[in-house]
Amino acid sequence: MRYSREHKLETHARIVKKASVRLREKGAHGIGVADLMKEAGLTHGGFYAHFDSREALVIEAFAHAMDRSTERWRKLAEQTPPDKRLATIVNSYLTTVHRDDPGHGCAVPSLGSEIARESPKTRRAFAAKLEQMIDMLAEQLPGATPKAARKQAMATLATMMGTLVLSRIAGSGEFSDEILSAGRAAVLGGTASPAKAAKKATPKVIAKKTKKTAS
Repeated sequence: MRYSREHKLETHARIVKKASVRLREKGAHGIGVADLMKEAGLTHGGFYAHFDSREALVIEAFAHAMDRSTERWRKLAEQTPPDKRLATIVNSYLTTVHRDDPGHGCAVPSLGSEIARESPKTRRAFAAKLEQMIDMLAEQLPGATPKAARKQAMATLATMMGTLVLSRIAGSGEFSDEILSAGRAAVLGGTASPAKAAKKATPKVIAKKTKKTAS
């Protein structure tokens, strides 16, 4: 049976979306092509009608996940006064919701250490998306020179992602929550008390958006 171009594009997009979730949950090598295709409701034999290799799918899945994170941050920024945009992004990122749902969260804390061991092609694709995330964060720092904003955005992103990794290692108890709170205070200059920061970081609206839009 021959399918239309539109059907093939829709199927391709579905495979990429499903794979992006499963790879973030299981790791770059924690799930095989057959299982990824099954997740998308397709047979293993149809894989090469959509991708030249497993690496090609992995790159697209990573890119999809990182694009969703960047777009989510952009939408949050558009809905927030300029002087509060960075804090809103940080507080929506360093949450227990994000910590406990890696499959629908940021790809870097979930897959960054694995990407560093992948092929040069995969690393270049990942690095390009990472740079886009940095540039987007730098845009939320009005008043700073482009060079200073970029430098601060890099430090902010590194702190956010490192904090999330440590919080996941610590589990989901008080110690993990303390790590999240410390990370928020470090990025935002320690202006808010840990209790207030934790309270602001998990509003119901943000929690719902994390699940819906991050994937």
